[in-house]
Amino acid sequence: MPRPKAHDEALRARLLEQAGETLSTQGLAALSLRRLAADTGTSTTAVYALFGGKQPLLRAVLDEAFRRLGAHLQRVAPSPDPLEDVVALGLAHRDSALADPHLYDVMFGGLQVGPPDATSAEAAAAVFDPLRRIVDRAAGAGLLRSGADPATATLAIWAVVHGLVTTQLHGSGPATEGDPKVVFETVLRASVAGWCVG
Repeated sequence: MPRPKAHDEALRARLLEQAGETLSTQGLAALSLRRLAADTGTSTTAVYALFGGKQPLLRAVLDEAFRRLGAHLQRVAPSPDPLEDVVALGLAHRDSALADPHLYDVMFGGLQVGPPDATSAEAAAAVFDPLRRIVDRAAGAGLLRSGADPATATLAIWAVVHGLVTTQLHGSGPATEGDPKVVFETVLRASVAGWCVG
């Protein structure tokens, strides 16, 4: 009977989670491989065996963050109404951020891990491409107001989604009453409407 792997995918996942949590709550300076190993009940040898060192670990955390957000967004099935798809995509973005707030902070907190390789670039693109495609569909269907640039509309809508998510995650911004999800959707719909034919 073969011996079980000591450094398996479950340990890799625990290390990524703990590293993301440390980066999000305490910053890059607080993340050492020795501390990470201690916090996850393993050894630095295991961290090196699974990642090869701190820099590859940081890249893996960032890649995992983008992968999870991209996976949430990919679950939004296209409907006949691209404007409703924009809203559905925004809600999926929010759901992903609330499910993994520490990884969301890592993704958009300016973590510098060097130039991405092809896999990393693909994972990051998977986060932005669905919205761009849906806004392009809306433009092609004549739903955007005259003179609206689809690329600018995509950026503006993404900025609203990201801003609302970040505000909720960190409890910043003006206070609102009511269900945060309803507030999110209301603001998102108003933003989308601003780009549409009247």
